[in-house]
Amino acid sequence: MVDIARPSQARKKRIRRILIISAAGVVVLGISYGVSRLKPAAPSVDRAVVWIDTVKRGDFTRQVRGSGVLTPEDIRWIPAQTKGRVQDIVLRPGAQVKPDTIILILDDPDVKQAVRDAELAYQAAKAAYDNRKADLQSALLSQEAATATIESQYKQAALDLEANEQLAKDGLVSDLQLKGKRSAADDLKNRLAAEQNRLKITREGMTQQIAPQEADVNQKKAAWELRRQQLEDLKVKAGMNGTLTVVAVERGAQVSPGTNLARVANPTNLKAELRIAETQTKDIHPGQYAEIDTRNGIVKGHVSRMDPSSTGGTVGVDVIMDDPLPAGSRPDLSVDGTIQLEKLVNIVYVGRPAFGQENSTVTIFKVLPNGEAHATKVKLGRASVNTIEVVEGLQPGDQVILSDMSQYDAFDRVQLKG
Repeated sequence: MVDIARPSQARKKRIRRILIISAAGVVVLGISYGVSRLKPAAPSVDRAVVWIDTVKRGDFTRQVRGSGVLTPEDIRWIPAQTKGRVQDIVLRPGAQVKPDTIILILDDPDVKQAVRDAELAYQAAKAAYDNRKADLQSALLSQEAATATIESQYKQAALDLEANEQLAKDGLVSDLQLKGKRSAADDLKNRLAAEQNRLKITREGMTQQIAPQEADVNQKKAAWELRRQQLEDLKVKAGMNGTLTVVAVERGAQVSPGTNLARVANPTNLKAELRIAETQTKDIHPGQYAEIDTRNGIVKGHVSRMDPSSTGGTVGVDVIMDDPLPAGSRPDLSVDGTIQLEKLVNIVYVGRPAFGQENSTVTIFKVLPNGEAHATKVKLGRASVNTIEVVEGLQPGDQVILSDMSQYDAFDRVQLKG
């Protein structure tokens, strides 16, 4: 047999291998390109753990809310009128008091000694006044007696002169004797006028002469009464009807004038003192309607006053009650208050998102019919306690997630499950 030479297969195999490798490379490149064009898988979120709300169109009332306490409108702090040491605390907070009810008693030996000294000074001044007055009255009586004596003598001389004049007409009395009678009468008349003038001066001068002693008595008496009042002020009294709410000192404490010792309040007339975030108070005005939640009922009221400055990021707002408070309401009771700012008509609004501030732009996940929620830029407007105005980005009927979704900030969509 004759062997027939076959052509070499090595070249064909090499070409086939190159084609296969090239085709595989093209497939790999195609798959890589396709994968690169796919969106990353959306993270899953349990629908039951997020808060979903529907955008609406209609009316809603803007409100702000704050917490606070009930405080009496009629409050009186009782200060110490004099220095002293707290000797006894008669009543404790919670006691019902009247104006003359003694709350606590102070002690000050200096005040007691001052009362005794002032009383002695007053008694001494009064004795000096009485002595001076007696001396002047004695001098007045002496002058009155002297005047009465001269008046009696003058009257007698006048009668004698009248009789002698009658006798002179009948020629029974000489002219010389008649002149003597007339001269005696005129002399007594002049003396009487002088004594009467002296009596008048004595009477008028009596008031002026005793005035210094009288002024000294009045001064000493006023000083004594002041000391007695200071002694009485050691018994600290309520000064009004109400409830004793605070006793600010303890037994044995040393106090000075002006130190607040106790506080009395009228528990029948309470107001709410709310603390509102300062960023929410720009639209609050006196007279606005408010509701106070006492945990035992809702009470209607109105804003009466707002602090001019903020403290710790909040502003104090006072609310006066328009309706009676429920049973059990008392000073310092914790309450919540809601103040109505304005009513917005025919606007688009939604529940307030976790980080949705007034007049801001936020990203909210909008729920689609396929179960996904896509991140959407939304412009917000005016806000209330639980609702906020939608200016742009959403339409009535849209559903959005209001819960905190900050952990998904890196994703533009999430998949709702459940």
